[in-house]
Amino acid sequence: MPLEAGLLEILACPACHSPLKEENDELVCTGQSCGLAYPVRDGIPVLLVDEARRPA
Repeated sequence: MPLEAGLLEILACPACHSPLKEENDELVCTGQSCGLAYPVRDGIPVLLVDEARRPA
């Protein structure tokens, strides 16, 4: 389920404050040094660094 466009525009990575982009069921940080992927569960972004997946 895609997030509302207005919501995605105001969300930022909690770790580095870079914008996020939606990929599959995750919000992925666009920052060059970060790249964390945050899960979206039941349409709700879980923006907790402890819950994020590190880039491969």
